[in-house]
Amino acid sequence: MITAQIPKGFRDFLPEKMAVRQKIISQMIAVFESFGFDPLDTPCLEYAETLEGKYGEEGEKLIYRFEDRGGRMVALRYDLTIPLSRVIAMHPTITKPFKRYQIAPVWRADKPQKGRFREFYQCDIDIVGCDSAYADAELIIITFEVLHTLGFQSFNMRINNRKVLNAFAKKSGIADEAIALFLRALDKLDKIGPDGVMQEMRTNSIVPGKEQEKKILQMLHAETTLDDIAEYVRGVLEGDEGISEMHSILSSLAAHGVPAENYQFDLSLARGLDYYTGPIFETVVREPSIGSITGGGRYDNLIGLYTKQPVAATGTSFGLERLVTVLEETGKENRQYTKTQVLITVFDSTLMNNNLIIAKNLRQAGIHTEVYFSQHKLKKQLTYASNRSIPIVLILGPDELQEKKITLRNMQKGLQETIPHDDLIKAVKKHLA
Repeated sequence: MITAQIPKGFRDFLPEKMAVRQKIISQMIAVFESFGFDPLDTPCLEYAETLEGKYGEEGEKLIYRFEDRGGRMVALRYDLTIPLSRVIAMHPTITKPFKRYQIAPVWRADKPQKGRFREFYQCDIDIVGCDSAYADAELIIITFEVLHTLGFQSFNMRINNRKVLNAFAKKSGIADEAIALFLRALDKLDKIGPDGVMQEMRTNSIVPGKEQEKKILQMLHAETTLDDIAEYVRGVLEGDEGISEMHSILSSLAAHGVPAENYQFDLSLARGLDYYTGPIFETVVREPSIGSITGGGRYDNLIGLYTKQPVAATGTSFGLERLVTVLEETGKENRQYTKTQVLITVFDSTLMNNNLIIAKNLRQAGIHTEVYFSQHKLKKQLTYASNRSIPIVLILGPDELQEKKITLRNMQKGLQETIPHDDLIKAVKKHLA
């Protein structure tokens, strides 16, 4: 006998779980499309060289790569951003700005933990071919709209800029060749704390001296404002550009009416991937503590790796698994998983064709209808409807057939009535409403 099991870090999704995921995805798509984004899909498998060298030292270790039967090195996609970059390079005539969304699984050979799996879905939106900071702002606004639509209230969208961080590092005496190491160490702040970050910087000889260490710790404090850092990096061209972009983003959020308590400038935010070039952002929920649930930023140089022409781009990603986990733990998920609205019970086989005709008429009226086929007792059929949270049950027996009527039972309200066949669709819609 074969043991029924799945690899660690992978999962099955039974209907009650799939219903929650599908509802979240449909609500997200509605928001994306309301802002003018179009769908895109890409293969789950890419040539390994397409993915390698884009994610930094830590990310490289997590790529699932292997040799196919043709001797080619291939890899499962690590995220949806690199495949998008390849698409743009292969289809240069795509009208720009190109606003796309993609919702699909990705794979990482990570250590499974709460809210983190080796196969998981990302929900990405990107704007390609626009270098304006207002494009970055729109992504943050969409993030707010999605989370607000899903019922989130207590969340914080952290915003920073790689140009500001680069200027900050230079002002703090960090050499250009060590800035990438500085950003990678800073990205671990939430995991290992300020002392751990400084110890890693000392180990890698990133910071030149004690005075610089003191200044870095001081500026990385949570209460450091945009004006504070603007004064510190003033005169560094890259820093001035980043500060200007930050002002554009923050003013856009305020103009859209995003509550001030849901976003903040955060100098300590680094985002670990090497390809970010400008504004960066991520979202964390205050309860439960599960880490970031969205994250992204500007990556103006990435697409240029696949084509001779540089292409401006910015994007953000929603972690579907963590969104589901938060909704489950806060009790906001929808536990009614079936989309069936009506169950037609079976009295005996002689009435089955009548049931099928009724079901056809209900479906043509836009009502999700299921026919029970096994000739079990009515009590068992009603239990089936109750267990699946089907709101309406129809009962057709010989007496009802002769009188051209049908019994309708509202399972949620415990009501029952007998109605004429001709009034059935109207009655069902009334009960569902």
